[in-house]
Amino acid sequence: MELLRIDCLGKELRLEGSMAGWQQLFWGDTLVSVKQASADNEGLKSHQFELSSQASPVNSQAATGELSELDTQAFKIQISLEVDLTWQPFKLNYRLLKDDELIAEGSRDTKDIERQVPVKPIEAQRKFSLIGLASLGFKLLKSAKVIKVVLAGASVAAYSWLFSFQFAMALIACLVFHEYGHIKAMKYFGMKTKGIYLIPFMGGLALSDEKINTRWQDVVISIMGPTFGLIMSLLALVAYWLTGNVFFAGLAAFNALLNLFNLLPILPLDGGHILKSVSFSMNSIAGLSACIAGAAVGVYISYTLGLALLGFLLLIGSLEIGFEWKTRHQSHLLPLDRYGQIFSTIWYFLTVGALVGIIWYLAGSGDDMLGLPLKILQS
Repeated sequence: MELLRIDCLGKELRLEGSMAGWQQLFWGDTLVSVKQASADNEGLKSHQFELSSQASPVNSQAATGELSELDTQAFKIQISLEVDLTWQPFKLNYRLLKDDELIAEGSRDTKDIERQVPVKPIEAQRKFSLIGLASLGFKLLKSAKVIKVVLAGASVAAYSWLFSFQFAMALIACLVFHEYGHIKAMKYFGMKTKGIYLIPFMGGLALSDEKINTRWQDVVISIMGPTFGLIMSLLALVAYWLTGNVFFAGLAAFNALLNLFNLLPILPLDGGHILKSVSFSMNSIAGLSACIAGAAVGVYISYTLGLALLGFLLLIGSLEIGFEWKTRHQSHLLPLDRYGQIFSTIWYFLTVGALVGIIWYLAGSGDDMLGLPLKILQS
């Protein structure tokens, strides 16, 4: 991941590194210093490289074209970049020196990493081809607003054919509200968004033009969809209490089931992204054990309450933790600190518990249709 990008003598000085301990320093597009991976992945490290330059002729004989060996001088510049790095919580202090003279210094934290725009490599020009033309056409089509309308219409038609027009419109509202949660989180981090795309039989998709830089961004963007879904179920539940209309109760129950499904700890669902971000951020056996223990408790509670499907998928998710933890240092994303790991886990389980509670409550009303989401979890 990119740790630092500053100006150095008219060119960009860029430092990249990972929790595995390796660091690479680029001056412009040239790799000038490398620190190999090691267990010592924090603390003070110094990168040094040398620049050569040719001075202009300064002797008066330059006008006559007669130059001596002293008329031109080659000199070298010694550049040093000192970085003091802490990963959790992330903090980087740096000092840039030219021939032992300080020319720049500063610090960076998690907020700076969140706001940075990754360097995009220059793509080589490609020759004309039908495949390239088709790819360009697809990109233009995907960026056009008309495709959103077409997909939304197709979704309404598909769900109306399977169920009813009223149910299709309610389902579309649930999907849009869920995806709007993702969009709000992206905008909170200053990311440019392309909007919401409804895909028939597959749900919805919130797209952004930019990539995330931290695990915290991944957690917030992922969980804000189900959180907005939970808010919509609560609003529908209140409407049911005020009006007694069973339609609102059904909307609350099935919307809760939809968002609970998205929180299952398997990729590419929202819950899978949250699980991956938390587990990848752990760098100790104690943290890994705590994560597995928490998942095991969730499995036990699920089976105790008869939620067989939810318990089985939680079990699969707990097994994924071990595999993902082994490769946590290879990610380019800034990991969560301890506070972020705990807060993300609590936020996740509170959301899951609230959604299950809504489904459980409405299933006790005696209506067979309202009891269907609970039967799905118990199947």
